[in-house]
Amino acid sequence: MGAATDGAEIVRLSKEHAELKPVADAVQALARARAEADDLKAMAADPEMAALAADELDELTERLPELEREVALLLAPRDADENASAVLEVRAGTGGDEAALFAGDLFRMYSRYASTRGWRVEIDSAAEGDAGGFKEIIATVSGEGVFGRLKFESGVHRVQRVPTTEAGGRIHTSAATVAVLPEVEDVEIEILDKDIRIDTYRSSGAGGQHVNKTDSAVRITHLPTGIVATSSEKSQHVNRDKAMKNLRIRLYDMQRQAKDAARSDARKSQVGSGDRSERIRTYNFPQGRVTDHRIGLTLHSLPQILEGDLDPMLNALIAEDQAARLADLEAELG
Repeated sequence: MGAATDGAEIVRLSKEHAELKPVADAVQALARARAEADDLKAMAADPEMAALAADELDELTERLPELEREVALLLAPRDADENASAVLEVRAGTGGDEAALFAGDLFRMYSRYASTRGWRVEIDSAAEGDAGGFKEIIATVSGEGVFGRLKFESGVHRVQRVPTTEAGGRIHTSAATVAVLPEVEDVEIEILDKDIRIDTYRSSGAGGQHVNKTDSAVRITHLPTGIVATSSEKSQHVNRDKAMKNLRIRLYDMQRQAKDAARSDARKSQVGSGDRSERIRTYNFPQGRVTDHRIGLTLHSLPQILEGDLDPMLNALIAEDQAARLADLEAELG
């Protein structure tokens, strides 16, 4: 790094160093522990030091498996986009106005969680619901490790609660879909001019602060796949560039989903499968619980989760994914 003079090269080397340092540190810690264990075994042969050496050796023996597991996890195949920022999309599903309100609750939950981790949330476009919430909202979440933690949120989120408009007190079920796409720099996706249609339009919505009512909004449709990318800032030029960038992200994500689905089929795990049609979680208001159906985890802390306390859920999903990656590594090594 000290010999590099080009700015881009320095950035690349810095990122590579940041990825390699935890691996090197973990390997060195394991090597030191194993060397210390050998020294303690030698000390145990001395009658005067045997008791002290045995106690320290027992303690070290308990630590070694965890150090070995840490190294194995760091060496296991990992998501190349783990540390990337992400595009977060939340859309109302079945349930009419209640679904839009729930989509708003989910976006608020993610925004609060992002705040606790020091991430920045920038709204790209939004269409508000007639009774509040959002029919659709798309935002860029920037920060270290955003995609690595939020990627498990992709899928169908279901809510069971009594809507404010329900006079009879009946519980309704509605849903919203969440998609988390890695925002990868320098995505090499070839897009031919003949394969896209570009439209300009006036943003629509209920008139909230996130909706720009100008004719500068841009919609780009990728004809071979039907993927649509939009942007509704004030400048049409900015919107065109931003929509094209988002289109590249979506095409890249389509490739990711195919790879993730194949990997998921191979290891029979739904976590990180990339299948956005799967119902992944239920938020049950009457019982105050949230259940993630992929790992069978139920937490009776719905209010806290909706306020952005997502770590207990995400940590469990990450642990499940890590266990699967270790299994993949063990199978590969035979």
